[in-house]
Amino acid sequence: MDVSSSAMLHKSAREIQSYQSLLPEEIHVRTVQAKEALGHHLVILGHNYQRDEVIEFSDFQGDSLKLARISSELSDRKYIVFCGVSFMAETADILSPSNQVVILPDLAAGCSMADMAELEDVETVWESLCAIFPAEEKVMPVVYVNSTAELKAFCGTHGGITCTSSNAQSVFRWAFEHREKILFFPDEHLGRYTAKSIGLKESDLLVWDPSLPNGGHTPEEIRQATVLLWKGFCSVHLMFRPEHVRAFRSNYSDLKVIVHPECCEGVVEQADLVGSTELIIQTVSNSAPGTTWAIGTELNLVNRLKRIHADKKIFFLSPTVCQCSTMFRIDPIHLLWAIENLVDGHVVNRISVPADEKWWAGRALDRMMSLGF
Repeated sequence: MDVSSSAMLHKSAREIQSYQSLLPEEIHVRTVQAKEALGHHLVILGHNYQRDEVIEFSDFQGDSLKLARISSELSDRKYIVFCGVSFMAETADILSPSNQVVILPDLAAGCSMADMAELEDVETVWESLCAIFPAEEKVMPVVYVNSTAELKAFCGTHGGITCTSSNAQSVFRWAFEHREKILFFPDEHLGRYTAKSIGLKESDLLVWDPSLPNGGHTPEEIRQATVLLWKGFCSVHLMFRPEHVRAFRSNYSDLKVIVHPECCEGVVEQADLVGSTELIIQTVSNSAPGTTWAIGTELNLVNRLKRIHADKKIFFLSPTVCQCSTMFRIDPIHLLWAIENLVDGHVVNRISVPADEKWWAGRALDRMMSLGF
């Protein structure tokens, strides 16, 4: 975090202290009033993993890219308050017109997986690959949208592309139409699942540890690999274990297991269905009453599905209760503070991607969306 961001965080913390004594009822009433005062100038976006007390104020809910695309289509809304994490707000800023202002209610809402791949390390990997073979000709950089704007920009400058958990297979096929190999970051597990789902074998894959020279491999091993997987992971999805699946199956004979592809291979191999949060929501919502589900994704979403679909048995796949801790930083107090400042004419916690970075990151996103996603 740079000095200016740190100073903003401290200033925000001081201002928010005055909100801490508010009762939930007061927060609710003032949030409704602030939304009404801002009217059509404001849109609040709520990610699927957000707590219910925040989701209730959102105008749209969904995954990160869906919300960013929605915001880009609402050019008449001056303020976009993104209730998610930092990379999501960055993507919204990249895709939105220049007259829009993107706000993240709490600047401390980051993503540990996105932080596992830093630009300097990715550039070092690229230099290592260029020393072994002509990387610009042979390797397609593919970055998960759960990444920083500067990594999306890196892909944009090198002819690369972004992907989501729902379109990763199609993006991988597109990449192989243009180059021989893929460098995928920052999530090893989504990359492995995607590569194997389109027919690649474990022998085609190589996990690249950015802390080791050449990722811990010989030049020959790198030449032989088809997909280079960055050693990164989502801490929430990695807590689901194969033994959890087995335990649920032993207790419920009619159980269906559905998990996110960020889960480890041992979990996805035992699941009945693997897919994005949107697929999980649609599948469970459309299932018959009385069906039984164990879901391997973030707790807030699972609990919301459980509440909405009381006619079904829905379980969180892990016995350990764990939320996305950074997503959880966005709370009703921070949301109220952000939009009341807007009512008073002050913009707080603006997310603004530098122009050059925004342009190149936009190219990587455009390549993906030009494929019809």
